[in-house]
Amino acid sequence: MWPDLIRKAKEGGLDAVETYVFWNAHEPTRRQYDFSGNLDLIRFLKTIQDQGLYAILRIGPYTCAEWNYGGFPVWLHNMPGVSLRTKNDVFMNEMKNFTTLIVDMVKKEKLFASQGGNIILAQVENEYGNVMEPYGDEGKSYINWCAQMADSLDIGVPWIMCQQAAPPKPMLETCNGWYCDEYKPKDPNTPKLWTENWTGWFKSWGGADPFRTAEDLAYSVARFFQKGGTLQNYYMYHGGTNFGRTSGGPYITTTYDYNAPLDEYGNLNQPKWGHLKQLHDVLHSIEYILTNGDVKNEKLSNLVMATIYETKEKSSCFLSNTNTKIDANVNFGGINYFVPAWSISILPDCREEAYNTAKVSAQTSLMIKKLNKAEDEPSSLKWMWRPELIESTSVQGRGDVSVNKIVDQKDMANDASDYLWYMTSINVAKDDPMLNGTVTLRVNDTGHVLHAFFNGEYIGSQWSKYGNNNVTYVFERNVNLSLGKNLISLLSVTVGFKNYGPMFDLVGAGITSPIELVLNKNVVKDLSSNKWTYKVGLNGISNKFFDTDCASKSSSKWVSDPIPVDKNFTWYKTTFKAPLGNKPVVVDLLGLGKGMAWVNGHSLGRYWPSYIADKQLCKTETCDYRGRYSDSKCVSKCGEPTQRWYHVPRSFLKDSENTLVLFEEFGGNPSGVQFQTVEIGSVCINTHEGKEVELSCQDRPISKIKFASFGSPQGVCGSFDKSEFDSEVDALSILEKECLGKESCSFKITEEKFGRPSCEVKN
Repeated sequence: MWPDLIRKAKEGGLDAVETYVFWNAHEPTRRQYDFSGNLDLIRFLKTIQDQGLYAILRIGPYTCAEWNYGGFPVWLHNMPGVSLRTKNDVFMNEMKNFTTLIVDMVKKEKLFASQGGNIILAQVENEYGNVMEPYGDEGKSYINWCAQMADSLDIGVPWIMCQQAAPPKPMLETCNGWYCDEYKPKDPNTPKLWTENWTGWFKSWGGADPFRTAEDLAYSVARFFQKGGTLQNYYMYHGGTNFGRTSGGPYITTTYDYNAPLDEYGNLNQPKWGHLKQLHDVLHSIEYILTNGDVKNEKLSNLVMATIYETKEKSSCFLSNTNTKIDANVNFGGINYFVPAWSISILPDCREEAYNTAKVSAQTSLMIKKLNKAEDEPSSLKWMWRPELIESTSVQGRGDVSVNKIVDQKDMANDASDYLWYMTSINVAKDDPMLNGTVTLRVNDTGHVLHAFFNGEYIGSQWSKYGNNNVTYVFERNVNLSLGKNLISLLSVTVGFKNYGPMFDLVGAGITSPIELVLNKNVVKDLSSNKWTYKVGLNGISNKFFDTDCASKSSSKWVSDPIPVDKNFTWYKTTFKAPLGNKPVVVDLLGLGKGMAWVNGHSLGRYWPSYIADKQLCKTETCDYRGRYSDSKCVSKCGEPTQRWYHVPRSFLKDSENTLVLFEEFGGNPSGVQFQTVEIGSVCINTHEGKEVELSCQDRPISKIKFASFGSPQGVCGSFDKSEFDSEVDALSILEKECLGKESCSFKITEEKFGRPSCEVKN
């Protein structure tokens, strides 16, 4: 997908691509590196270079990014004597080793701008200023060391530290946020840099779909450059998918769409992509004036401020209305302008408005998901299944390591798997009061998923509710003890490790002390110091049931009939043909509970369609672009599955038969699983006179035009009606002649073309 995504970024008017470098992806085991396939950093940087774009390399190597453990490898946490992100020799030596490795790789390929390459900036650390205070003097020493270490690598381009006010020299500070127009670097000689303009927001299991309007995002960009901005980067321009176990949080979804200008699958997210492209084109047209001109401000009214950039040859102007409710009509330079609330008009010659952030003339694309049209593909998939063998752990208590305490899951599993068994046994004598009383098993968990078994019988599960993903909960179930040995088997399932906050690396994962047996509400036994046996992973994952080569060797163990439903700890397998064409592919997993999915051995990530988005998150009022954005504004799809569709990249698919394998943890029904393509269903434009507009179906011909009118049509995209003021000229026929059968068409909105609207009410 890289070439296509970067090409679309360039077509959208970007000058540079910014990327993180994930330490845990490239050094999953200490001193064992992986830069193969999609981890080929050099190939990615060269792909950017091939498109004629600059690159910004955010090495970190702490990244946050809602990525598992913030990009740190968990083996680092488990090194003796280590303390992360502070003055600590063990940590600093490892950080220096990895940072130097990346810099040396890039230098070898001559990719820094100082070598003639395209990398213009590099970053060390990430948002440390947000969390620095709790680290005290050791934190200050650490950030000074970061600066000295980075500078010593002599890359010949500036180093940046985002969200680090007044960083050590020669580091440059930058801003992150939804708005950075008011941001001013502490050093007046530092350019005003914005490394993360959040185009939307990430999503958590149980959360609603985020949505940041094109109008507000464009407003934030225009306002930044109006007030002296030098560089602005979108986070994210394309968010993509958290394949495998890369999502962090905990409880970050597999989709990382972020409501970005390029959606999770690489489609143009219209109108956001197009509205920003038009803004970029205008800003590029006045780039010289913005970077070389003198600047002055002129207050036009209580609502509108004019900012004039002027050189000896030319001037360019911004008109900004920061009021969140009131539109403004102003006179500037003898010309009248209408500036809607919470918008900015850009006048490249200080006379004609070329762009207003609230006036969207880019098309809106309504995306649909279409059923698999592969040749000879049956209407429903044919499934096989096999159970996850849990008897050795849930019944027999067999594991790999035994210690007399409860161990944090990061420490024991070392991030080798989401799954870790905790097992212990207790002996009950004939005279033990627990033998005949009401006994409750009480387990404390750090907020991940817990499945509990007692004497081999499944007794229940629990996980965090939305908004409490970092809060310890207490699991309680009544159990019936038997005379003699009783086995407690607890399966802990992490949903991504914490990735942000001061000392986030020390936040526990999995089960925590105490674990107790309670008789009649009184604690009788604290089992925390018992002999606990641990086993990392599951049988099916260890034996690679998802791998097509391994699966074929053990195909006799997969059963065709009958297919169990609503049965936890079950593996399902089916085959399918790739959908025809080149549109992005998704798999609909509605009907399943929670688990993991693989196509041809490639992990699609965690799935959890049974986790329903909290109904209370959505508000009844209409989404209004005006006013400051937050992650709770304009959200949607409450009361629906947090994530129903999962991305299957075309690169994962074969022309011949493909294999889908599911591990169902909770219990579900795979009969409704379907492969679909994501494509444009319909497009619309609601724009203003004088605008040049384009309609496009992205590589598909326009087959029908349902509505067109010029004047004051009413409604929203997909549901317009003519008004009594609309022109009597048949706009629909005009556009049918110009657009039908074409992949795209463009035209200018004028009275000459579409007729004069009526100004009188028709009787």
